[in-house]
Amino acid sequence: MDKSKLICELAGIVGRDSVLSCRRDLLVYEYDATPDVSMPEYVVFPRDASEAAAIMSVARREGLAVVPRGAGTNLSGGTVPLKGGIVLALTRMTEVRSLDVESQRAEVEAGLVNLEFQGFIAPHGHLFAPDPSSQKVSTLGGNVGENAGGPHCFKYGITTNHVYGLEAVLSDGQVVHTGGAAEDSPGYDLTGLIVGSEGTLAAVTSMVVRLMRVPEAIKTMLAIFDTLEDCGNAVSDTIAAGIIPATLEIMDRPLIAEVESSTHTGYPLDAEAVLLIELDGMKEELEGQSQRMVEICRRNHVRTVHVAQDDAERDELWRGRRVAYSAMVKLAMGSTVHDTTVPRTKLAETLRQVRDIADHYRIRVGTAAHAGDGNLHPLVVYDPRDLEEVERVHSADKEIVRLCVAMGGTLSGEHGVGIEKRDYMPLLFTEDELAHMREIKRIFDPEGLLNPGKLLPLDGTT
Repeated sequence: MDKSKLICELAGIVGRDSVLSCRRDLLVYEYDATPDVSMPEYVVFPRDASEAAAIMSVARREGLAVVPRGAGTNLSGGTVPLKGGIVLALTRMTEVRSLDVESQRAEVEAGLVNLEFQGFIAPHGHLFAPDPSSQKVSTLGGNVGENAGGPHCFKYGITTNHVYGLEAVLSDGQVVHTGGAAEDSPGYDLTGLIVGSEGTLAAVTSMVVRLMRVPEAIKTMLAIFDTLEDCGNAVSDTIAAGIIPATLEIMDRPLIAEVESSTHTGYPLDAEAVLLIELDGMKEELEGQSQRMVEICRRNHVRTVHVAQDDAERDELWRGRRVAYSAMVKLAMGSTVHDTTVPRTKLAETLRQVRDIADHYRIRVGTAAHAGDGNLHPLVVYDPRDLEEVERVHSADKEIVRLCVAMGGTLSGEHGVGIEKRDYMPLLFTEDELAHMREIKRIFDPEGLLNPGKLLPLDGTT
């Protein structure tokens, strides 16, 4: 179809102000939080599932790729429109369709920002457990697509543990509903299949999510260690003792230095690691648990443990961790960040070897980790104009991923595979296993129009 006629048809579905097609507007949608870029031909903003379905039907008829997108904060290249086509921007679908506090359920639309939803349910004494660092801007639909986690995922789980049902649009324009408000639904777990599928199987337009009560009390502390091994052993000993903290966050020495230069929170620059510990639950339990945590840290040669005495001190302890990414990326024009996961017992050794890799390739790396579940985030900064440095960064990236897999880990804990880790999938899966995944993709999306080129290694059909 002629481009002007196609624009008119799309405008007939959503209104002319909800269709972008000029280059100036499209530039904003050619990238996410990775260096990859590719410009779409159209950006369309549906307001409900029926509009999204109509757009999908047009795209299928015209053979246009469709990339569902929220805020575009993902760190895997997952919302880069590799084959142009249509970006299905869900950011105008922001309603809380229903709230059932008694049953601890809510139905929310895909474009609602995570933190705005948290603010909506907080007066009711509840929270939504998945809390990615991008929660100020990332949408709930994006959290579902990437199966996002966050600092509290060790105790409370990642997004898939908190989604009971979905409304989604398939590649042929059908609107389907999976799961529901009940915890268990008979038949195949299609909800679990779509969560984390990175927009390659369906465009999620709303979801039924689980709410949790705000904990009665919270105890936060910061432990300073002189070796990564002592810090890692403190984490392992904590879990072995049966203590399940809400968060266990590690930052290594290079990252500490950059955070301290930005925030002046008082982190010692000669420490090899800091461990941010947060306990939550019944008030009566926390005093004893916090004392046990201090004892565990002392057995592992902690230098100091500072326990926050009020909310202001708690916020101050968290401030450094919250700005870790921005503190690193301000150092250079280019950056990458991994989210590989290793067994907890291998975390300290892996962090040490990541630093060795950085030294070998002469690159700047600072590492944070959700230590409770072994999810580490090496933050690499570089100058994209220096092609020799870029090559060294690529080589280091490959070694870091291979190291984590060799440690018994996996490619992604919460950022998704997207483009960035797509070609590493054979490190984890056999060709037969990948073939089964491609068959699932073909069943949902026979023409390969939904977010093509993501998640699965290319075989000429995806």
